[in-house]
Amino acid sequence: MPLDFFDKIDAHLAKKLPFVAYRKPNEKGITAIFQKDDAVQYLNDYTETGFVFAPFDSSSPTILLRLDEVSHLANFEGEEMLNPDLREVAVNPEERAFHLNLVEKGIAKVAQGDFDKVVLSRRLQQKINTSSLAFFKSLLTQYRTAFCYLWYHPKVGMWLGATPEILLTMRNRKLTTMSLAGTQSYAGNANPNWGNKELEEQQLVTEYILSALEGKVTDLERTPTESVRAGSLLHLRTKISGTTKQENLGEVIKALHPTPAVCGMPKEKTKAFIIAEENYDREFYTGFLGELNFKTERNRNNRPRNTENNVYRSISKTTTLFVNLRCMKKNEDKVNIYIGGGITKDSNPEKEWDETVAKSKTMLKVIKGVV
Repeated sequence: MPLDFFDKIDAHLAKKLPFVAYRKPNEKGITAIFQKDDAVQYLNDYTETGFVFAPFDSSSPTILLRLDEVSHLANFEGEEMLNPDLREVAVNPEERAFHLNLVEKGIAKVAQGDFDKVVLSRRLQQKINTSSLAFFKSLLTQYRTAFCYLWYHPKVGMWLGATPEILLTMRNRKLTTMSLAGTQSYAGNANPNWGNKELEEQQLVTEYILSALEGKVTDLERTPTESVRAGSLLHLRTKISGTTKQENLGEVIKALHPTPAVCGMPKEKTKAFIIAEENYDREFYTGFLGELNFKTERNRNNRPRNTENNVYRSISKTTTLFVNLRCMKKNEDKVNIYIGGGITKDSNPEKEWDETVAKSKTMLKVIKGVV
């Protein structure tokens, strides 16, 4: 008797073989990709096909999972959470003091004119004894509008996340990306007022992305900035689209990653500051992940009665990559949660700390929901 979808994931995990399971935003179906050996395969260029998992530091290699076997679950309705109420997590005074000092350094760099903006983060560790699949199902249940995933490689580690941010999508020559910045807690109003700090940060990010894509993407367009909800938080988002060539994909990704929303501006200076000052290795937090050069097939005529024309199908090459936010790394009986925020000249260290606390609840809610 064949194994069901989640049993298949469990069996692959028991064999210590690489896999990823994921659901795209606002979809019901889940996809699982299984690699049949434990080789670590790295991306050479962007002509390969597979599921990519890239670190924050773009000078480090990107991992590619081969499509040895692909399974689909058509519909996952979710499961009732055992204990969805979030309990307060004790604050470590030393960690708080370090982060406040880090933010002050970042503000000083902006004030000196070295940076326009820098994104600074911290790592929160929690002891936990819960299965990885239970975590994943909790993510799927609680964050239906996010990209939810469970990624595992025995030689790299296990990561889970529910990210609201697309790095880019590309279907044939049509490319779409977004700028996502500014954060406030959701309080029942999906279109709240935003402060100057958040509006300016969003504008900086949008203009930076448009500038980075100039010469690589033609017919650039952007949508009006809107508020979008991600769990208990709201962000500002602007969609940017244009046309490019398939062979330019690697060049476009190199221009975008790491984005100003997770690193800062200018990119190389802020990335060097983050690596030197944050006092921990981000690894795959604020990297990117997703489908690279997948082939999708569509009927050119979707009317079911017109069966003669249904034989004519169009095949597209699509890439869909997400920024690895709202994520955690799981190590046996503990998880590392990662949270950060954008620092500008108007930042206040105490408020920036409070923002990381609010963001941590996105992943802590998952943990408390399955205890």
